[in-house]
Amino acid sequence: MINFTSAKSCLRVCSGLVILLCFSISAFAQTGTIQGRISTNEGQPAGYVNVYLKEIKKGTATVEDGTYTLKNVKPGAYTIIASFIGLQPLEKTIAVEAGKVTSLDLVLSENSEKLSEVQVTARRSQNERPVSVGKIAIRPMDLPQSISVVGSEVIAQQQASKLSDVIKNVNGVALGTTRGSTSETFFARGYNLGANNIMKNGARSNSAVIPEASTLEKVEILKGSAALLYGNVSGGAVINMVTKQPKFEYGGEVALRAGSYNFFKPIVDVYGPISQNLAFRAVGTYETAGSYRKGVESKKIFVNPSLLYKISDRTDILVQADYLKHDLTPDFGVGSLADTVLNTKASRTATFNTPWAFNNVKQTNASVTVDHQLTESWKLNFVAARQDFDRDYFSPERIQAKANGDWDRKLTRSRIGEDYYNSQLNLTGTFKTGLLAHNLLVGADAERYKNSTNGFKIDNGKAVYDKINILDPTLYEPRTDLPEAENNARTEALTYRYGVFVQDLITVTEKLKVLAGLRWSYQEVPANRVFDLDKGTDSSTVKSKYDQAFSPRVGLVYQPVTSTSFFASYSNNFVPNSGIDVYGANLKPSIIDQYEAGVKNDLIKGKLTANFTVYRIVNNNLAQTARFDKEGNEYTGNLYKELTGQTTSDGAEIDLNGTLITGLNFLAGYSYNFMRYTNTPDTKGSYKEGERLVNNPAHTANASLFYTLQNTALKGLKVGVSGFYTGARNAGWNNAIGQKEQFSRLIKVDGFTTFDVTLGYTYKNLSLLGKLSNLTNELNYYVHENYSVNPIAPRQFTTTLSCKF
Repeated sequence: MINFTSAKSCLRVCSGLVILLCFSISAFAQTGTIQGRISTNEGQPAGYVNVYLKEIKKGTATVEDGTYTLKNVKPGAYTIIASFIGLQPLEKTIAVEAGKVTSLDLVLSENSEKLSEVQVTARRSQNERPVSVGKIAIRPMDLPQSISVVGSEVIAQQQASKLSDVIKNVNGVALGTTRGSTSETFFARGYNLGANNIMKNGARSNSAVIPEASTLEKVEILKGSAALLYGNVSGGAVINMVTKQPKFEYGGEVALRAGSYNFFKPIVDVYGPISQNLAFRAVGTYETAGSYRKGVESKKIFVNPSLLYKISDRTDILVQADYLKHDLTPDFGVGSLADTVLNTKASRTATFNTPWAFNNVKQTNASVTVDHQLTESWKLNFVAARQDFDRDYFSPERIQAKANGDWDRKLTRSRIGEDYYNSQLNLTGTFKTGLLAHNLLVGADAERYKNSTNGFKIDNGKAVYDKINILDPTLYEPRTDLPEAENNARTEALTYRYGVFVQDLITVTEKLKVLAGLRWSYQEVPANRVFDLDKGTDSSTVKSKYDQAFSPRVGLVYQPVTSTSFFASYSNNFVPNSGIDVYGANLKPSIIDQYEAGVKNDLIKGKLTANFTVYRIVNNNLAQTARFDKEGNEYTGNLYKELTGQTTSDGAEIDLNGTLITGLNFLAGYSYNFMRYTNTPDTKGSYKEGERLVNNPAHTANASLFYTLQNTALKGLKVGVSGFYTGARNAGWNNAIGQKEQFSRLIKVDGFTTFDVTLGYTYKNLSLLGKLSNLTNELNYYVHENYSVNPIAPRQFTTTLSCKF
């Protein structure tokens, strides 16, 4: 059910504040604005076209949809010039008035040869745009790897507030859940994308938070192995969040977002020059929200300032920082009965938490990026980043009730801190050796993690807080008091990582290219220090651990025509495994081989991008929580791990996106994955060969269509529809040989489809956008193992009122 009353109240406040601000800006404006759209004579948007005013040499460039904006222009008559490589400049005269927006659309109409260049180069399809996650300016058409990008238009159109809102547009990357839904976790090609696989502006980012989306310019996904570039990553994918950066022109946006269940979120984005060589940007938001889940609340503060300093024409320094404070209620959902059966009869809103449970997170990021153009062909890039993370948590856990619904509530109290430092140096350049052309990347990186974990004695050591019944909450009187929790232990763990790598894209002919590279990685994990705060002593656990390996990569790209490329690649990497086995010994690393092949196409003169990929990933020994202790008894803890045997992940992916007619944009995709055990030991506790691994849906699909009216009385009206499918998957645990249970440990979770519809209108600098999500009010669950069983969000309404200036 949609809580329209609270949404309407928020909207009234939002509308009044935004309109008042817009009128204030207009009233005091002493300059004018020029805006418009540049297209080809076939009606296609012309992106990346230079637009400037001749008299004052003030300029900008069109974005991908062909639009441009020139702000803070003094009143007067000007000559506006649109230019592009290979085309004759187009000139028009225009008059600018104070406090007004002057619109001017331009059409580039040249001969057919030059027009084709505009359509292919100026618009630049996804296969033509290099991604920063690749660390080198190589267009995806030349890379033997699958890449997906979700841009700012989709992020804005769908009113994304968190990373999962963006990622659901990427096929093959599925949202999972974590203990208590306190963070977001994703699975790709059968692998969990943890902290090692989530990046922000190229540096690793903690995955124990829910990333804020208001600062995102785009999200890049490098599917498959990225071990050569980033070292210790799984074989699934790497996600890189690219944040908004400073601009050398004044502007910005204020927005107020409101929705169902008391959702309220003002957003401010301001940018501009401080001096001729120094520009700034500041993005900030405050978010407060209730939930369709009783007693679940969230409060968030997020700020993201940045500075760009152009030391010279060859050197830029970008300083970025962000601060996140997020307080939310842990939510373990509706729970499970008898360890295997989902409690699907429970209300979608039913919660079984205490009134005082909390999960409070603070995270600070800071980074410095230096780009220096050594020569016309060589560039040096240096990145240094630091992240500080603190999590304070206290809540009941693991809703695993008996068949009659009885559940003994046990508590977990934790305090976790993380200090993370990362630095990387990348040298890129182009050169020739005889008839061969090279696009070379040479890099080195170093990282240091320090994790601090505090242990607590709760309620004077009582094992059980109280007993409740999840089928009949009136059966027992639940406790509501906050028990004492004494901090009696602290564990400090350090991790050091180093790596050097080289990669070369060799152009043999215009149609044939070879990508080859090699990385050497080293990881050191010193012995943990354990402090007994009661006794005032400290000790070490296990021995220090050292891992190192070479990771090769080779790929072949064949382009029979400029709009199509076929590719095939092989890569190998190792994943160091943390934790110890039941005998106290460190685990050996897992070796992963990945094979990938596919075809990339730019069809209909670049209007449609259609890519297809198949892959196989073989992990020689997957590490998981131990099934039995050293005496052969069932093990229910999290400390001990084991190498469970070989897994194989096979799959296929299809990606489609484009702009077929002016104003009509779409993206769509489908993926299939089959990850299973393929070679396990024939001993007690071994997992069954051929069984699909938990948490990985076999099928995922997505499709979104957005249309903006162009030449009617309703010009500026936007409509959109999106559909997202997550296929059937297994929760619980995989079955093992010799297990005591007579039933399967797997929990079958059905697939589900949700639909979102959007409607919006833009008039000059004012925009109103509304979205109705989960239109059919579909009910399904995200399940973490077998105890955190969380219903998906029901039908909800969200609206955003914004003003650009």
